[in-house]
Amino acid sequence: MERTIVYFAWVREQIGIGEERIVLPADVYTLADLVKLLAARGSGYALAFADLTKLRGALDMKMVPLNAMIGDAKEIAFFPPVTGG
Repeated sequence: MERTIVYFAWVREQIGIGEERIVLPADVYTLADLVKLLAARGSGYALAFADLTKLRGALDMKMVPLNAMIGDAKEIAFFPPVTGG
């Protein structure tokens, strides 16, 4: 199944795109698995995913920890921590 991956803020800036569609390999179960796969794609991805403490994720617009199972989610998003003000 093809998934939409959305990147926000400096994650998007490092990677150079705001969104892409990919088919996840069979061995990618969690957001953390996906991060490892994406980080291996090139230097921009590697920089964006270098410090997981500065990264948040969402599945179908619901914030989840990076160890969350992707399951049947159609949209996966990565972004920096959100602050209020």
